[in-house]
Amino acid sequence: MESDAEEEAAATPAAAATPGAGRLKGNPELTVDADMREMAKTAAWSVSSCKAGNGVAALRDDNLDTYWQSDGAQPHLVNIQFQKKVQLQLVVLYVDFKLDESYTPSKISIRAGDGFHNLKEIRTVELAKPVGWVHISLSGIDPRYAL
Repeated sequence: MESDAEEEAAATPAAAATPGAGRLKGNPELTVDADMREMAKTAAWSVSSCKAGNGVAALRDDNLDTYWQSDGAQPHLVNIQFQKKVQLQLVVLYVDFKLDESYTPSKISIRAGDGFHNLKEIRTVELAKPVGWVHISLSGIDPRYAL
């Protein structure tokens, strides 16, 4: 996975890692809270570029051993489009600096709008050698911990 990668989900990490998860570090399990709905499957996904076999399908296949790998100049983008306006609360993605090293995102920029022509940045996150699930609140309040 590369910089500016975005994956939409409203989710929470499970309490323990799955035994036999291979070379994965961090917590590979992700569950969705009952009061949240995972929205990624309702969107159309595209990427700015990709190496053969490492496109959207590898990004979205629920297998932490596969990943998207860009094949072009920066910025590297994952575009997620919904048919109608949605209000997302949380963006979640899995990264592993120990496996990806220089390909691990160091900065994630989340933009929203009615189309590519009017996207506005709503959140930017800097990552320092991340391992595991990264949860990015879009409302300023992490819905997993709201009262």
